[in-house]
This record gives sequence, C-alpha cells and structure tokens, in this order.
Amino acid sequence: MDIPIADHVRNIPRSGIRDFFEVVQSMSDVISLGIGEPDFVTPWHIREAAIYSLEKGRTGYTSNLGQPRLRRSISDYVNRHFGIRYDPLSEILVSVGVSEAIDIALRALLNPGDEVIYHEPCYVSYAPSIVLAGGVAKPIATRKEDDYVLNAADLEAAIGPRSKVLMLNFPTNPTGGTLPPEEVERLAAVCVRHNLVVLTDEIYSELIYDAMQHVSIAAMPGMKERTVFLHGLSKAFAMTGWRIGYACAPSALIEAMMKIHQYAILCAPIMGQEAAYEALERGGPAVETMRREYERRRNFIVSGFNELGLTCFKPKGAFYVFPDISSTGLTSREFSLRLLEEKRVAVVPGTAFGPGGEGSVRCSYATGLDEIRTALEKIGEFVDEVRPGKRAKAA
Repeated sequence: MDIPIADHVRNIPRSGIRDFFEVVQSMSDVISLGIGEPDFVTPWHIREAAIYSLEKGRTGYTSNLGQPRLRRSISDYVNRHFGIRYDPLSEILVSVGVSEAIDIALRALLNPGDEVIYHEPCYVSYAPSIVLAGGVAKPIATRKEDDYVLNAADLEAAIGPRSKVLMLNFPTNPTGGTLPPEEVERLAAVCVRHNLVVLTDEIYSELIYDAMQHVSIAAMPGMKERTVFLHGLSKAFAMTGWRIGYACAPSALIEAMMKIHQYAILCAPIMGQEAAYEALERGGPAVETMRREYERRRNFIVSGFNELGLTCFKPKGAFYVFPDISSTGLTSREFSLRLLEEKRVAVVPGTAFGPGGEGSVRCSYATGLDEIRTALEKIGEFVDEVRPGKRAKAA
C-alpha cells in the first residue's frame, strides 16, 4: 500500500548537510571541512564525572525539567557569562541538544499560520522546524558585504500582521557572522515595538575572537520577558554526542515547553546531565584552550582562501568560514561535488543554508591545522584547474 505520509512532512527537504555527507561517507581518504563538530575529545574530567555517576548507579530518570543541581549550575553560568538571571526551579529546561529546545519552543508558541522571521544563510533545521510546528518561515537575506549581520531596518521591513517570532543565531552557522552590541540594541527595540517573541540560539557564544564582546539580546531592557535563550554544551565544550542543551525563558513558556518535552522525550539522558554539570562548574579553562586554537586556525584558513582568490571575510565567531567560490564559474553544489570527487576534500554547498548561500561554500575549521593546510593545497590545485581565466590562459 501507499503509506500516507503527512503533506507537511513529505514536502520538507532532507538536510542539505546530511544529504551531501551520505556521498562523503561512501568514499575513502577524504579530508573533511564539512561537519561542524569539534575535533577535540570531551575533556577527561567531564568524561570522568559521567563514568563516576555510572559507577554509582545513577541510571534512572530525572525531573522532566532536568536535574535540579544542573539547572542551578545553568542559572549561575548564564548569569556569569551573559548577565541574565533565571530561576532554576521554573525558568530553565534541560533538553536533548539545542535542536530539541528549538522544536519544543516553536511548538509551544505557534498557532497555524503564525510567521517566524529568521536570517539566511542559516542552520539547516530552522525553516523545517518552523514548518513542522505549523508556522510560516519568513527569511531575511543577510549580505556578505555586511559580514552577514542582521540589521534592524531589514527586520522592521519584514514584519507583517502574522509575524510572531524572531529567530536569531549569532555567532552564526554557517558564516561565522556576529552581532555588534549596537545592532543588538536596535534589534531589541524593534522586537519590543512590534511585540515579537525572540528565540536566540547562542550555542557558539563562547567561541568569539579578536576580543569582541558577545552580547545576548535577552540581556537588553524589556527582552528577558519575551525571549527564549537557547544554549548547550556541544560546541564550546566539545560535547556533541552527549546531547545536552537548555532553554531559559519566562516560567509560563517553560511550562508549555515542558509539556511537549514530557510527552515526547520525558527527560534528557542522566549521564549527559552529570557530564554537563561538571563542564559548567569546572570546564572553563578547557574551553579557553580550545577557543584560542580555533582562533589560530581561523586566521590560517581565512588567509589561505584569500591567497587563492576565493574572497573570505574574517568571522569573529563560531568555527566556520564561508568563502566566495563564484570566480570559478561553478555553482556551490558543482564546486563541492567536483572538489570531493577530484581532490577528496569535503566542504558543504552554501545553498544547504538557503538560497543566499549560492556562490559560497561552508568550511569548518574544527579540524586539525595540518588537515586544513593540506585541504587548502588541494583546493588551490582544483581552483587552478577549473577557474575560467586559468583555463583560457593555459589554452
């Protein structure tokens, strides 16, 4: 029989990242600049905390909201790093990664037809998550010449009668774009004026470079009561596989999110929660060590792409660069597939992150410097072979 898949699910495309890496996984000897996963192993003291908890037999359910001591630690951490204080009893929920927190926040907020405004290029799950929650996805294009900053004027112009939520992700995946503090203030003023709820995904906020100051929109006047602050342990603490994220929001919204979480998930895995507590309490030095190494790699890869003639702005956050490959005459997908097939280097087509990504590819520098160096050499060879001007000169 024909399985009656729901229309709104059937029409959602597969992840452009994962779809591409189905191809990568079928090949050998590939240098990957693709997956946004730290090449660092979770620091030993964090792993040891989880091992100890298992040895002690801590293998049961926790509160739906998460372990009380972990929520207290999250409250202290967010206050210390972002200047926002949340009640650990009623304003914090521990989720299975930030992805689950985004999903349940949208489902708790949206009625059918409500609009969610977000910036593109953006992480691949945002638009599908909006659609799955019954909302209407409304992207705003950000521009290379503006370092992929979302500006308040563009937001104001996009707001319509059904606009309900603004989704932010700064520092941004895939571009590494960041928000200057003055633009955060302007965006906050627009949100207050138009009564928008904000979902701010700040998973990369510890990975900031050039002594830039990261400011959360949730810390702006009038914003805490209308913001869902989303964060987790995956990126800065090198804990992708532990699947621990968290949401901080007004208690009424956390209660609504908890209902969905309760019936769909019940609670985040206790071993991950034990590890997360250790990370937040004592993981700061390791985060700083990794951040400095990412900054060193960023400097190297940005210089490398610019020397190849693939213009690349210098991002101030996350661990991605988004070089312009349009001078090769290839589309983003053509460039990525041919580079993979001919040189065994994996990058992600910019179009995986929205139409505005055409002409660019995403490269992660969360991999070793030696691999980055070899990848750049191979990309240079490839560019020399395919760039129209080079071919004409050789002929």
